[in-house]
Amino acid sequence: MHTPSSGRRSFLAGLSSLLALAATRRSAGAQSPPSSARFSHADVVAQARDLAARPFAPPSVVPETLRKLTYDLYRQIRFRKTGAIWGKSPSRFEVELFPPGFLYKHGIDVSIVENGRAFPVRIDENAFDTPSPAIGTVLAELGKFAGFRLHYPINRPEYKDEFVVFQGASYFRAVSRGQNYGLSARGLAIDVAEPAGEEFPSFTRFWIERASANASSIVVHALLDSPRIAGAYRFGIYPGATTVMDIDLTLFPREPLAHIGLGALTSMFLFGPVDKATQADYRPAVHDSLGLAIDTGSGERIWRPLNNPRRLQVSGFVDRNPRGFGLVQRDRRFAHFQDLEARYETRPSGWVIPRGDWGPGQVVLAEIPSDSETNDNIVAYWRPQAPLLPGTAFKAGYRITWPQDAPSKPGLAPVIRSAEGRTFDGKQRQMVIDYGPVSGPAPETIRADVSISPGKLVETVTQPNPETGGFRVFVTFDPGQSELIEFRVQPRQLGKPVGETWLYRWTPS
Repeated sequence: MHTPSSGRRSFLAGLSSLLALAATRRSAGAQSPPSSARFSHADVVAQARDLAARPFAPPSVVPETLRKLTYDLYRQIRFRKTGAIWGKSPSRFEVELFPPGFLYKHGIDVSIVENGRAFPVRIDENAFDTPSPAIGTVLAELGKFAGFRLHYPINRPEYKDEFVVFQGASYFRAVSRGQNYGLSARGLAIDVAEPAGEEFPSFTRFWIERASANASSIVVHALLDSPRIAGAYRFGIYPGATTVMDIDLTLFPREPLAHIGLGALTSMFLFGPVDKATQADYRPAVHDSLGLAIDTGSGERIWRPLNNPRRLQVSGFVDRNPRGFGLVQRDRRFAHFQDLEARYETRPSGWVIPRGDWGPGQVVLAEIPSDSETNDNIVAYWRPQAPLLPGTAFKAGYRITWPQDAPSKPGLAPVIRSAEGRTFDGKQRQMVIDYGPVSGPAPETIRADVSISPGKLVETVTQPNPETGGFRVFVTFDPGQSELIEFRVQPRQLGKPVGETWLYRWTPS
């Protein structure tokens, strides 16, 4: 079961702790850490360019002792609270490290940047609490990690909460105030849902800039590598009521790449009100994200409820210079989920805001069949129309926020519920869409423009919903023999949109 990681809130260390760990390692006979080196983001870009000019070298795997760890044994390895980076300094930020092993078979390097110089992080055999001393020794000799997490007091001043994790391939995730982990982001997606298979780039090295005592933001740099591409990343990270990440990337393809994904988000949708559970379940909904929202380049707001389809489905929403897109966990009521452990109502949304001219392309939504809430089966990203070519650096920038919902659109009512049912006599199928309040027009004057393809539209009814202060749209349809129907519903008043455009891909249950 997807559960918030409540016990992972410890890991303390400062640069002084870092040097002490290195000294302890030297006294234990381990190799001395290399001296510091000058550092700037230009160095990361240069490393990525140099990597791309050479054939891809697969990363080395960690020792067998670590690779064969079971899930339970791996979970027993914990970084000691007394050793976290900056834990003994005035900084409000702390860094905690994850051990390699189990699923994490390739180690990464982590360095701390201070006054323009990078200091590689080194540990001794006592840095982790481990099931056996032998595992601690192997970890110290290896000197690599599976990832790290950042802590900052986002919920209350006296406690440094974990709020960002970088771990596994190019995955990272974050939370805002009052949230628990849910969906993840990726540095880059390549060939999602392609027949030949997906390529998963990895962050192989990180540099974390030291945050001063009064700093409320932190900067992380990362080097990405993959068989067909290398890249340099800079993350400006701002924790708070809504955590924000400003991301700049420079990519260097080794060969032409026609299918990449920028601002990639990965989430889980098992079932909900419009795509109900196929087995008995006491919970009315199980999902980290409810829908895909898009602010198109023309200013239209699209809302697409998510599916757990019987077969893989990929949807493309063609656009030019999108203003934003994201996977959204819209309903914040416990009653919507009824899960005391997972608390899905506290999961963040992920909202991507492109910076600069992204040109033509499409927002892609991949929905993968799943029978378990432990599987992330939803992927959304921006796919540029133009391919990436060797010898040409590709640069892009965007912001990811981790809010409760997508930013509101003035004058447009949000979709607050989607459901499928039948007419009173049971003879016809219906889609029911509830919209929230909208300022200005009286709900009685709203009409919905509806189209379906294929299938037959039987009737459309729009009526006020006094329970929400908004309105409800009934769409009665006859699917005939259709195995897939595309719906488009746009509420309008006096010729102008007054609600999000509701799109949905229906398949028979």
